[in-house]
Amino acid sequence: MEFLSEYGLFLIKTVTIVVAIIVIIGAMVNSGMKNKQHQKAGHVLITNLSDELQELEDDIRKETLSKEDYKHYQKQKKEEEKAEAKLKKKAAKNESSNSEKQPRLFVIDFEGDIQASGVENLREEITAILSTAEENDEVLVRLESAGGMVHSYGLAASQLSRVRNHGLKLHVAVDKVAASGGYMMACVADNVIAAPFAIIGSIGVIGQLPNFHRLLKHNKVDFEQHTAGEFKRTLTVFGENSDKAREKFKEELEQTHQLFKRFIHENRASLDVDKVATGEHWYGLEAKELGLVDDIKTSDDFVIERCKIGEAFKIKYEIKKPLSERLPISVMNSFQATMTDWLHKIDFHKMFK
Repeated sequence: MEFLSEYGLFLIKTVTIVVAIIVIIGAMVNSGMKNKQHQKAGHVLITNLSDELQELEDDIRKETLSKEDYKHYQKQKKEEEKAEAKLKKKAAKNESSNSEKQPRLFVIDFEGDIQASGVENLREEITAILSTAEENDEVLVRLESAGGMVHSYGLAASQLSRVRNHGLKLHVAVDKVAASGGYMMACVADNVIAAPFAIIGSIGVIGQLPNFHRLLKHNKVDFEQHTAGEFKRTLTVFGENSDKAREKFKEELEQTHQLFKRFIHENRASLDVDKVATGEHWYGLEAKELGLVDDIKTSDDFVIERCKIGEAFKIKYEIKKPLSERLPISVMNSFQATMTDWLHKIDFHKMFK
């Protein structure tokens, strides 16, 4: 009887939790259906990189200097801050002179996948910067991408072009890789910097797909594909490919390559595009010799240098997930924790004795 009592209590609790989860999920799905026309709300996060560097310096000095030296450093720092505040106040009185204002650097991070899925965030980040940037402000994009789809990276490059079209100087820093579509983005910048061993280039186009026609034929499986238009589909995965279709496919790749080369020439006119548009890649030092990049430097060094002459701000756009997406995870985690706790409390040895 004791076994049945404990087992029955366990089942009742389990069924109650499961029903509650179903009700909650059903309510969220219903709410999501009602609001499916609403876009996900996002917000811009702003980080003052100048303040972060200063805090880091203060922490290191506090640990490495003696108490007397650290007090002297703090006193000197306060005097410098007062002097700087006076200069800012004086410059603010003369609003007509933009040249006296300290230039600000806005920093964006872009990590590209094959679909350049980060382009949506990039769009919002650039829009936020352009809405507030002034004439002498500049933008740095810390870019990492091995390339991907042509149309996706074409859009990403166009987003960077908005910065230059707005009259702001654009820097792109490559610490690891900017290849293919990644370099398509980088070449838009007024100034491209790269770490010594960053991978640069791969200015080419590739297209590949498997073909299972012989496998299907061997197993007596027919495949039909109907198109309107001679070249609506060139190469196919399941059908038999013809030499004419292959030639057309290669022709399309070549056309895309020519567009790629033209785009790079328009943005870096001094570069010998034919020499570097072979699909090869080079390391940063070699890339500078070829004219693919302008300077050898890490993004960290660039930001630190700029913080000495003005403030630097990191801009990041984040999409806040709605409750309907975040709640199921928390509910399931709570359910798992509760079930684990109950199982630990039950004396199975006693129940099955």
